[in-house]
Amino acid sequence: MILVEDNQDIREALREYLIIEGYTVKEFSGVKGVSQELKQQRGDLVILDLMLPDGSGFSLLKEIRSIRGVPVLILSAKDTESDRITGFELGADDYVVKPFSPREIVLRVGALLRRGGGSEFETKRGRDEASIIEITVRGTTIVQDLDAHSLMVNGEIVEVTAAEWEILGLLLSSPGRVFSREQILDRCLGYSLAGTTRTVDTHISNLRSKLGGEGCIRTHRGYGYAIHSDQSVPD
Repeated sequence: MILVEDNQDIREALREYLIIEGYTVKEFSGVKGVSQELKQQRGDLVILDLMLPDGSGFSLLKEIRSIRGVPVLILSAKDTESDRITGFELGADDYVVKPFSPREIVLRVGALLRRGGGSEFETKRGRDEASIIEITVRGTTIVQDLDAHSLMVNGEIVEVTAAEWEILGLLLSSPGRVFSREQILDRCLGYSLAGTTRTVDTHISNLRSKLGGEGCIRTHRGYGYAIHSDQSVPD
């Protein structure tokens, strides 16, 4: 995995904990070199500090998202709601405010990888379920391949984050069923990781943009979200 942190003490502490758990860690003290590492298909997860000496962590996050769909865990001293929301809007999968426990970060890393974000990890769905889910919503064809861990929208590959992948998979598993924000948090993100239901709204907004518009995922006010196939879309 890739660790981007300018504070040497924090970086070394995290590295030691991660190595003990069996992870291989590539360290960076700033923005320089991170994008190139990802372009070479290295790293199944990125731990990213926002306040870096040679650039903006938010800008790097946007660049990471344009390159690959690896899970990104943000570390930051910025603790306002607007900072957290910005992080999730730009594609972060988790957001941890400093100071933190290195052990907690290791647990969060494991949870992110189990969601299916890394190429070597399976999704949480059982092997007896269909490996390919295909649905047409308002003329948009969505194909989620669980084995290949790929998403296609109208024949084009679309990159999504680990959190977005899990949320979409949940909605596609039961077309027409309305899932509450709390259910999505519990099944896809984990209360301990996500924090508030506002996080779900941000991920849904990002998914809608990637799927081609507002209508692909419906909001049922007071209840939650659902995907309706063209055969079952309510008026």
